[in-house]
Amino acid sequence: MTAWEATLLGLVQGLFMFVPVSSTSHLALTQHWLIGRGASLPAPESPEMILFDLVVHVGTLVSIAVVFRRSLTVFVTRTMQDARSWATGGSGDRLYGRLALLGLLSVAVTGAVGLPLRSLFGEVFAHPLAMAVTLTLTGALLYWTDTVGPRPRGLRQIGPRIAIVIGLAQGLALMPGLSRSGLTIAFALFAGVKRRWAAEYSFILAIPTIAGATALQAIDVARAPDVVAIGAVPLAIGFTVAAIVGVLALRLVLTLLYRARFRYFAYYVWALAAAVTVGAVRGVV
Repeated sequence: MTAWEATLLGLVQGLFMFVPVSSTSHLALTQHWLIGRGASLPAPESPEMILFDLVVHVGTLVSIAVVFRRSLTVFVTRTMQDARSWATGGSGDRLYGRLALLGLLSVAVTGAVGLPLRSLFGEVFAHPLAMAVTLTLTGALLYWTDTVGPRPRGLRQIGPRIAIVIGLAQGLALMPGLSRSGLTIAFALFAGVKRRWAAEYSFILAIPTIAGATALQAIDVARAPDVVAIGAVPLAIGFTVAAIVGVLALRLVLTLLYRARFRYFAYYVWALAAAVTVGAVRGVV
């Protein structure tokens, strides 16, 4: 992988990680395009290329930390206070400690859904027509989010049922073409969570989820025979570009979400699905 290829893929990841149109599908389609132009890249479904995808995903975790730094600081500080309160038998509702446990529940549900189907989901990388179908579904969900009225549930009303629903959405979003942020936010809105808290829960939940997925994929790559190493420099370039671009993209997405303007992304996803279908039929992608 060359430096410019790593830069391009990092740019794609940073932009589309938060724009709810499925960064994994855009990465895979970009990789198919590069390979079609003669680039010596591993196949998009290969363990080493999926590892690269996860590394640039980790880069966008830096973006989350930057944009949500105040919320994360409050969350970590209050969670530690609640943990001490539990340990010492103190009183109080321990909101942040409870939210931390609910987040762990969501991650556990994601693992229960995603791990058994991980190899099946990975095969979608090799089939652009399958991604066209999942992109179409993503567009439908994004359009729906603009049609719902104000949601009644705040942080204190998030319970185990909602945590399970969001974890299920995140597990399904491991399939390329299904946007992780789009699905988790849509499912949270469906469960009645207010837009702001649906977004914050979704994006903060990405931190342990993506970190865990990266660790699992790294183990798979280490065990796989005849792995073609991508190299540390392309990985570092992709990571850095994704982190920088991700900050800008996340701020844009939050603005449009709060204003109920996700349908703009739905139109784009549907157009992309149509283009992918035509390209696949003609053998271009």
